[in-house]
Amino acid sequence: MLSSVAVFSYGAAAAAFAVLLVLQLSVWRGRAHAPALAAAALATTLWAALNAWEAAYATQPSEWNDALDIVRNAAWSVFLLFLLGFFQRGAGWQLLRHNRLLRLVAGFYALLLAAETLANWAPGLLARVGGMLPVVMLRAGAAVLGMILVEQLYRNKPLQERWALKYACLGIGGMYAYDFYLYSDTMLFRQLNPDIWAARGFVQALTMPLIALAVSRSKAWSSELSVSRRVLFHSAALAGSAAYLLVMSSAGYYLRFFGGSWGSVMQVAFLFGATVLLAGVLFSGAFRAWLKVFISKHFYSYNYDYREEWMGFTRMLSADGPNLAERAIQAVAGLVESPGGALWLRRESGLCEPVAQWHMPLVSEAEPADSALCQFLESKNWVIDMQEYERSPSLYDDIAIPDWVRQFPRVWLVLPLIMQGRLSGFMLLQLPRSAIQLNWEVIDLLKIACSQAASYLAQQEAAMALMVARQFESFNRMSTFVVHDLKNLVAQLSLLIPNAHKHRNNPEFQQDMLDTVTHSVQKMKLMLQKLSRNDAPARPAPLFIDQLLQQAVSLKAAFEPRPQLRVETPGLRVLADWERLERVLGHLIQNAIEATPRDGQVTIALRRLGSVTGGAVLVEISDSGAGMTEEFIRDRLYKPFESTKPAGMGIGAFESREYIHELGGTLEVSSRPQQGTTFQVTLPLYNQDAMSVERAA
Repeated sequence: MLSSVAVFSYGAAAAAFAVLLVLQLSVWRGRAHAPALAAAALATTLWAALNAWEAAYATQPSEWNDALDIVRNAAWSVFLLFLLGFFQRGAGWQLLRHNRLLRLVAGFYALLLAAETLANWAPGLLARVGGMLPVVMLRAGAAVLGMILVEQLYRNKPLQERWALKYACLGIGGMYAYDFYLYSDTMLFRQLNPDIWAARGFVQALTMPLIALAVSRSKAWSSELSVSRRVLFHSAALAGSAAYLLVMSSAGYYLRFFGGSWGSVMQVAFLFGATVLLAGVLFSGAFRAWLKVFISKHFYSYNYDYREEWMGFTRMLSADGPNLAERAIQAVAGLVESPGGALWLRRESGLCEPVAQWHMPLVSEAEPADSALCQFLESKNWVIDMQEYERSPSLYDDIAIPDWVRQFPRVWLVLPLIMQGRLSGFMLLQLPRSAIQLNWEVIDLLKIACSQAASYLAQQEAAMALMVARQFESFNRMSTFVVHDLKNLVAQLSLLIPNAHKHRNNPEFQQDMLDTVTHSVQKMKLMLQKLSRNDAPARPAPLFIDQLLQQAVSLKAAFEPRPQLRVETPGLRVLADWERLERVLGHLIQNAIEATPRDGQVTIALRRLGSVTGGAVLVEISDSGAGMTEEFIRDRLYKPFESTKPAGMGIGAFESREYIHELGGTLEVSSRPQQGTTFQVTLPLYNQDAMSVERAA
């Protein structure tokens, strides 16, 4: 019964790949790599047909069956190599001589063919080296090698080609995956499972439509091979892990077979230990560093994949976080697999001081910027190899390197950080996990990486200096406004003195003077409180503008000319901070008084502009004083620190305009020399009903 199943199974596989062969030789004969695919389809057809015939008429497989199986596997591997682009640069033995992967594939199948020949023609000799187990292991290894080629093909093709290739990868990968399952089961149980072997033909037949669909989708399977280091690293780790597990499984089987009553226990313990050892090796930083160096040295003409390295380097430097100096050490050290280092930066004091360390104990030694080491690094821009320096100091002009550098734990490299031709610091790195040869490529990469790190560090230092400068600027600006307010208060009190001698017996003047002094004291107390507590600015609130103007005018009642307030529309409200708006309007009134002779006039008018439901508030402050020219208004009136007064600060008008604009209003001025000045302050009218409707909307 099982033989009939095998006949149908392998017969279906032979028929399926015969159809693929016919299509390839007729309809698809013009496609790229048609000969390689036709050869693989032919080998699979012959192999499946032979298996079907032997299942029907033979008692055991012949040596031709094993040979065709090897040829079939090799043909599909060659087809995958064609798709990877290995045969585009030449042909024949020259390719084999210069391509390591081709030599690996050819050598592996030659070894497998030799083992199969030995099994068929010298079974006695094969029994001395372990029976059929080495042959089965090689067959499983061929399946692993095929899966690696499939993975390489899919990873290294661009997205537009993966659309066609994915079905070919599924089909061919399915062949190799099932073969690996078959031979792994054979190694485990020391015999070929007939059910798994019988189903193998059906599996092969099911893969043919996937391969045919891929061929129909692609008219040209060709691109240059460009295997990234990351892909090759993971593929090498995968292949090594598979080979290791195969060897360990074989060893575990022998322990069970020859261990007697302890065999099963010894097998479980051995396999567990082998698995733990494999995990430890794969997660070992030293092993990963060695594998990367080995791949770069033996598979590539350059040591680095510069795109990947530079993207990772820049990504680490530009990552979020305050400790940029430590990230700079980590980024530079990662280029040469160094496990740790420290960074020194040049300060204004003339010393290069330690600022960060990575996987290193805290260091405190500083180096003068004019020392022999720093001068050498700045003038030569050389990378100092401390091991080479210890052997031959003359290569580095016999410079005197400080003892603390030479005693640095496992010190390896001294790297200069050059910024615009000037030494901005230096970095020390420890010995790498795996031996790295310092050739021109590595040294140049370290130099440019250190220069990039220096620019990032300099940008951070500049940003911090700018932040400090802005803080001082904010403090100085606040101090300027405080001094200006104090100046206004002093000026108000100073104006009271000559009027006090003149009107000291006038009760009304005495009351005005008392109100002015009381208000001045209160304002000075508020300023002191703000300076001591650093209070946040008060939030705007609705206020009656006529009441605020009455208070501002009453505080100026003791001056001459006495300002006059005319409220045409009472009860108007605006949204503002009482103290700041009173200070702004009071400043404009004070300027009008100071610019007007005693027999002149200063008037303040308040009225409403616009409709009943909306509109604005207009405050006009007019005087009959000296006036201003248009040039002065345009060029100097609102310019900070410009003043015509002997003790003026020149920021009163600037502050008034800024705060009025902040409230959403405008400040306009009209003036003529010797004819007076009028300031028009327009503020948005606060309407509670309108505000409620606006919030609801």
